This record gives sequence, structure tokens and C-alpha cells, in this order.
Amino acid sequence: MKNLIRKIIFYLVTVWAACTLNFFIPRFMPGDPVQSLINRYQGQISVDAKASLYALFGLDQTRSLWSQYCSYWVELAHGDLGLSLRQYPTPVTTLIGQALPWTICLVGIATIIAFTVGTLLGIGLGWRRGTWTEGLIPFTTFFSSVPYFWLALVFIMFFGVMHPVLPFFGSYSPGLIPAFDGPFISSVVEHAILPAFTIVISSIAGWILGMRNMMITVSSEDYVTVAQAKGLSEGRVMMGYAARNAILPQISGFSLSLGFVVGGTLVMEQVFSYQGIGYLLFMAVGSKDYPLMQGIFLVITISVVVANILADVVYAVLDPRTRKD
Repeated sequence: MKNLIRKIIFYLVTVWAACTLNFFIPRFMPGDPVQSLINRYQGQISVDAKASLYALFGLDQTRSLWSQYCSYWVELAHGDLGLSLRQYPTPVTTLIGQALPWTICLVGIATIIAFTVGTLLGIGLGWRRGTWTEGLIPFTTFFSSVPYFWLALVFIMFFGVMHPVLPFFGSYSPGLIPAFDGPFISSVVEHAILPAFTIVISSIAGWILGMRNMMITVSSEDYVTVAQAKGLSEGRVMMGYAARNAILPQISGFSLSLGFVVGGTLVMEQVFSYQGIGYLLFMAVGSKDYPLMQGIFLVITISVVVANILADVVYAVLDPRTRKD
């Protein structure tokens, strides 16, 4: 119970610190977002409305920083992340809500596939070391060292230009209206194949190598030797004893990967012009849209914290020792 309380306090402090930094950093950055907005809509927004815009975006210079900070927490409590400067007056929550499902579906599913396949392959390679399967290691090492955006460009050139069999721009075909029907769903799947394939190929090698190394380490432990001496089947010893303990470090890495799924793969989404949260963040940085950047950073931070909480729960299930105070 004490361990649980400590973890809850730690995560609450982490969220508070992240939200606080999210409040102060944009205010100490150079530039004036309100003046930038007025310049962008020159002739449409009166200069006389400047003070109102400062108040609207929570940057009222007549109020103290502490008063702004308190208002910031009140707005967060109500789920209000402000208005986007780039697409004024669209709320930040609306823009994030539109982009987040695309990233979660694409990057999330690809990450789960890479983790599952890579972990299973790593279990087999680590348990049956010294066989012909060791020849796969150089290939996995090669792909783990190649930048994923380079792989994306190679796949675009091969499957989109030289042999145009798959689309490589956008998240669905232009002219289609988003709906749960056959043409739209098939178009979404076709546009997601190349980005998802890029993520799986570029990240699966790390899961294979990590799990293989841990399997080699735990396969020489006493509890594995005792299980084999009892006459248990090879599959039961491999999965129930060796893999169950070897997978614990993988869980930590997987939880962080799931947390950063919300952030998307920024360069990948940019290369494929995929309308996920990473691409939205790239556009926000380019247009100095501070409220949108704040909102995206906050969502990413909370997602990482939630992923770590889930990892602690899985750890407690797989390793009872972690449940002890």
C-alpha cells in the first residue's frame, strides 16, 4: 500500500511539473504570438483589439504571472486548452481531437505489431542460439541503425514511384468524405500501409535484439535449469520461466513507446503528409502556434505518465516481488 501511495504521489508531481513547465516555457520564449496573429490577419483584425486578444489567450500583461497561472489551471480543469493561433478561432482541443485518432490507430497498431513480432522472434533467437537463425542478427542490426525516414523515402521510391502500387501521400484519397463505409475504410488502410510498414521495419529490430539478449541472460539462471531438470516441456520452460522474466525490461520500453505513440512519428508523418498529431505539431512549430504546441505537449506528457502506470501494473502481475512494500 505504501508503495502504491508513493507511486501515485510521484505521478501527480510529474503531471504538475509538466503542466507548470508547459505554462512558463512559451511565456519566456522570444516573440509575440498575439502580434504575429494580427500580422497574419492584417486588415481583418483591428489593432485596437490587441488587449482583448492578450486576455483571450491568457497573456494579459495587466495581470500578474501568478494570476495567469491560476487561470491556466482553472482552464485545464475544464478541459480548455485555448484557441489555435494558426487556425484562429478553432479550439486547440478540436484540432488535437481531429489528429489524435489517426496517430493512435497508425502508430499505435504498428508499434504493437513490431513489439509482438519482435519479442516472439527475440525469444526464439535467444533460446535456440547457435543455430542458423543467428544469421538474422546482422539484418536486424542493419535495420536498427538505419534512420526510419530514410526507409520511408526508399519505400516511397520503390512502391510509390518506380512501382506505383500503394499511395504515399495523405491519409485517404482526395474527394472522399470521411465515413464508416467501404470506400473510405479501404482508402484509409491503403494509405496507412507504407507508413505502418516503415514503423514496423525500423523498430522491430530493437525489440528482437533486446529480447534475444535478455533470453540469453536468463536461460543460464538456476530456476531455468531446475525447470528443465523436472522434465518440463521445452516450450513451457521457454515461455513460462525464461521468457516471463526476460520480458520485464521489454515492458518498460514498450510502455514508453506507447506513451510516445500519442506524439506520433514526427518525421514519418511529415514525409507521408499524414494528418496525425506529429504533423500537427510540426505545423504548429512552423507557425509559432503556442497554444497548440502547449496542448500537444501536455497530451504527450499525460500519455507517457499513463503508459508508465500501466507498465507498473503489468510489472506487478508478471513479477510479484514488485508488489512488496
